[in-house]
Amino acid sequence: MVTTIMRIIKRKKGTKEYYYLQHSFREHKKVITREKYLGKKIPKNLDIIKKELESKSKDVLYEMIEKIKKSFEKEWSTYPKTIKEKVKEQIAIAFTYNTNAIEGSTITLEEAREIIHDKIAPNKPLRDIKETEAHSKVFLKMLDNKEEISHNLLLEWHKDVFGETKPDIGGKYRDYLVRVGNYVAPDWQDVKKLMGQLIKFINQDKLNVVELSARAHYRFESIHPFGDGNGRIGRLLMNHILWHNGYPMLIIEYKKRRSYYKALQKGEEGFVNYFLRRYLSVNKKRFQ
Repeated sequence: MVTTIMRIIKRKKGTKEYYYLQHSFREHKKVITREKYLGKKIPKNLDIIKKELESKSKDVLYEMIEKIKKSFEKEWSTYPKTIKEKVKEQIAIAFTYNTNAIEGSTITLEEAREIIHDKIAPNKPLRDIKETEAHSKVFLKMLDNKEEISHNLLLEWHKDVFGETKPDIGGKYRDYLVRVGNYVAPDWQDVKKLMGQLIKFINQDKLNVVELSARAHYRFESIHPFGDGNGRIGRLLMNHILWHNGYPMLIIEYKKRRSYYKALQKGEEGFVNYFLRRYLSVNKKRFQ
């Protein structure tokens, strides 16, 4: 699923023609190519054969992801409690700055550090300051409390982040239609049901955790359950899944937001492919 190409190739042997399914994917810095003989004709069950080849490349991918997890857990276990708290605050600053900036906040990275660490308010809009402070508190609380994903937890996060700056929508699923660019979100009457399905999927699915976090984020954004703040709550959700399963979190950087937006427009499989590539790229030192 990561940097993959799949194609049918035809080879001639004398006067006869034979078909092969060729699957190429990148592992570390090498391109690995596997082939499966299809026969003299392209079989009708080609989709099943493709999935079998994809699953083999997934196995390689998951091995890399497990190396990342083991490396992270080993590193984290060596930190004294005081250093762990310091590192979590540093992550909170970076994550809060980037996730808010993607949504239009005027707070810079240095100003986010002043608000979160130094408790100093810059000369910026009060709403941006309050949402920076509130988001960091929710994020740090999320790291310290392993709670099962539920309607109540997601609504609580939303209320804690936006309750003061957007009291009319804070902590409430929307009861009206919303549009994001050309995308029209599902009917508001279906939001609670769709969120229930998503929550069940997160809590019961046996997917690889990194893939699960990607699919959960995509599906959350597709439902768009809140009137505002969906991106921020969705990114909290994906990192909750990663962190509480022992994996390093992923910060979607503001400066790389365009590729993130494009990936969300490519459908679930396209987004998962983007997410896994990004995750491996950010953590490449952990599996090399």
